[in-house]
Formats: sequence, structure tokens, C-alpha cells
Amino acid sequence: MMCLFGSIAGIAAQSKQGTDTALSNGQQQIVAMAALAASGELQQLKPVLHAGLNAGITVNQAKEVMVHLYAYAGFPRSIRGLQTLMAVLEERKAKGIRDEWGAVAAPINDSRSKYERGKEVLGKLTGAPQEGPKTGYAAFSPEIEVFLKEHLFADIFERDVLTYAERELVTIAVLAAIGGVEPMLTSHMNICLHIGITPAQLQQYITVIRTTISDTAADNADAVLKEVLNNKNK
Repeated sequence: MMCLFGSIAGIAAQSKQGTDTALSNGQQQIVAMAALAASGELQQLKPVLHAGLNAGITVNQAKEVMVHLYAYAGFPRSIRGLQTLMAVLEERKAKGIRDEWGAVAAPINDSRSKYERGKEVLGKLTGAPQEGPKTGYAAFSPEIEVFLKEHLFADIFERDVLTYAERELVTIAVLAAIGGVEPMLTSHMNICLHIGITPAQLQQYITVIRTTISDTAADNADAVLKEVLNNKNK
């Protein structure tokens, strides 16, 4: 594995010299945090958490990254990521570093059912109406379709500690890190493009995956991105 500090710092330097559509240093750190926590690389996660906090990510935003990833990598990875963040915060406190905790999630003032709210959020993310008969896995297992709408896209995506773009960066980082879920990675890369994340930014995300996880994970993500972009251009 390559040196995380040098690699990500180098990408950040390139971003400053590039266009306004480059991933910020904080966004790159979010990708690295999510990918390392999802893959269980906790020793490598520690310096990235330090770097992310130094880059201005608040404690609550870092916590939210770890909470968000459980929907894709499971509670064990999420909790171990949170425990690693707790250890890093204790180290920083011992050194006299006062980290900004930042805003907590605002209350949801919407009387509609979570299913309806989640359906609306998913529609905004995909740009596609969420109506009509269920197909595929949603038809085979209606329960999972309800859980996705109510929990993932209502309970989690509605929380405003992270933006939709930041949540999607967390999502594609986790999916690349765990591997073997190319259809889901395809869907979320399409969402990224729909909500304004650019192809150049997705290439930067792949570079972060390469430096933090592996060439194999990055090559797989790159193949998915190429296919997504080719389909967009047809």
C-alpha cells in the first residue's frame, strides 16, 4: 500500500491547480475514510482521520461518514470505524487539539410516511420517477424495497450533516472497497453524475481508491466508470 499522506496530499495539490470542479481535499479524505473503514484497514484509517479533521471535516461529519457506511458494509465495519475515530479524537485531545464538532442533524418536519419521503429522495438522486410496478429484486423481495426507501433514503439520506454529494462519495467509496457489487456501483456512479459530480471528480475518486485500497479495486471502479460514461454518450 502506498503512503496515504503523500498520495492524498499530492492529489489535493493537483486539485488546487485544476478547475473548480475538482474534489476538495475534504472530499478526498471522506472517500479515503469510507473506503478504509469499509475494508477494515483501521491502522491506515487513523492517519486519514487525522488528515480529514485537519482539513476541516467536523467531528459530526466524520461520525456521519461512519454511520452512513453501515448501510453498505454492515454494522461491524461502521462500529469499528467509529471506535477508531474515538481513539483518534482522544489522541488529538491529549495533544491539546480542539476539533470542531459541527452541526448535528436537523429534525425532520414532514408528516408523510418514511416510505413516501424516501421515494422522493431517491427520485431526486436518480432523476427518475419512482412509480410503476416493481421489477427485479424489488418484485422478488418487496420487504427489501420498503427497507431501502424507509431507512436508507429516508432515515439516512435525509440527515443533513452530509450533503447528497458527500453521501454518494461515501457510498461509491464503500462499494469499490468491498468489491463484487458492480451493478450497485454503476447505479451510484450514475447518481453521482446526475447530482453534479463530474467525470473528472470520479477519476479523482478512483485515484484515492488506488492509493488507499488497491490497484484491483481502482481498476474495477475505473471499468465501471468507463461503462457508465460510454452509455451516457450513446
